[in-house]
Amino acid sequence: MFHKILIANRGEIALRVLRACREMGIRAVVAHSTADTDSLPVRLADESICIGPAESRQSYLNIPSIISAASVTDSEAIHPGYGLLSENAAFAEICRACGITFIGPSPEAIRIMGDKAQARETARQAGAPVVPGSEGALRGLDEAQAVADGIGYPVMIKAAAGGGGRGMRIVREREALAQAWAMCQSEATKAFASGELYLEKFVDEARHVEVQVLGDRNGIRVHLGERDCSVQRRHQKLLEESPAPSISAETRAGLWKAALAVANAVNYVSAGTVEFLVDRQGRFYFIEMNTRIQVEHPVTEMVTGIDLVREQIRIAAGERLGYSQSAIRVSGHAIECRVNAEDPETFVPSPGRLTAWVPPGGPKVRVDSHMMAGYTVPPHYDSLIAKIIVHGRDRGEAIARMQRALGETVVEGVKTTIPYHLKLLSDPAFVSGEFTLPRLEQRL
Repeated sequence: MFHKILIANRGEIALRVLRACREMGIRAVVAHSTADTDSLPVRLADESICIGPAESRQSYLNIPSIISAASVTDSEAIHPGYGLLSENAAFAEICRACGITFIGPSPEAIRIMGDKAQARETARQAGAPVVPGSEGALRGLDEAQAVADGIGYPVMIKAAAGGGGRGMRIVREREALAQAWAMCQSEATKAFASGELYLEKFVDEARHVEVQVLGDRNGIRVHLGERDCSVQRRHQKLLEESPAPSISAETRAGLWKAALAVANAVNYVSAGTVEFLVDRQGRFYFIEMNTRIQVEHPVTEMVTGIDLVREQIRIAAGERLGYSQSAIRVSGHAIECRVNAEDPETFVPSPGRLTAWVPPGGPKVRVDSHMMAGYTVPPHYDSLIAKIIVHGRDRGEAIARMQRALGETVVEGVKTTIPYHLKLLSDPAFVSGEFTLPRLEQRL
């Protein structure tokens, strides 16, 4: 097992990894920007090291600085968290070349699944259903128009190197394709340094369901059930739950089987998530694989009792998974609400000084947050400030518990999305479990 790990991330995920290291008897070094010098992860770390100024490109995305930080602190491994460098194949390769363990999958798996067009083809060859669309990255607008005409509108343009909802547009008619294409290409180039795009048939009235998988170096791979991530705004997830409501046992079993087939196709090692769209008829289609820990991983931990971050570290250290599929049990229902420092009506970021922070408590309530009274939410990064996760015997109890938990949460000094979540949790469409991604977004 490692004696020291460098955490190359910030905020709540840095604290989450730090806590796992502490429980495993591993010293943790938090690499941080100047903007995060006084953050809670830095305060609680065994060691900390500044890797650059506030701007991510000069700190959290600065590969030479992070590798140097690992070397200077004698860290054997780097945990990248989520976002930032977590799905950067070049970074994983550099870690390997420098004799530092990257806590995540191989660079090869990251590269295959990071190219959305290649990932789609890999999934198709593995036997997972894929949405009709282009065979790979498109060579230009003319080719995109030909593919769209062939499969029919509406279609979805996607960045081949993308994720997180960036470089994506729904196009419902031919006349709108050219403008959407230009916008996606510009956005993808800025976000991912690649303007490559591909195109898929847009599956209307669908649910966004993902399957958590784990794999070790001995070829043992298991799934830990599925999560429903259909509550989104502009392709950004806001609430996740497990198990997914209102899908049949047959569809659920098919999702699990397809997810493991995709993971096996790339010899996947570590924690990963295979994502699908599920239509009203229960048909499902592979859309992508995230080769990292997910923001929403706690809902899976709540229903399975398995610490996913701990498993990531164990697997990276070469330990066997140590259990088979039959040993994994899903119990009850879990819901996670992402609390962002944003205006709940406009979703405009609301950075500033936190004058009061009282997290909720009580039975089966978990809060993952790096907040503390007096902390200043910086304007430089993602606006996520807390994740509130609850567990119930069933979905109804989980909803009631989340309403209670959100109701007793106190955040002052910045605006948050808590009012949005409270509105959502009382909406009949959500409560019934019979919602689809676009309909719920329109209602709210």
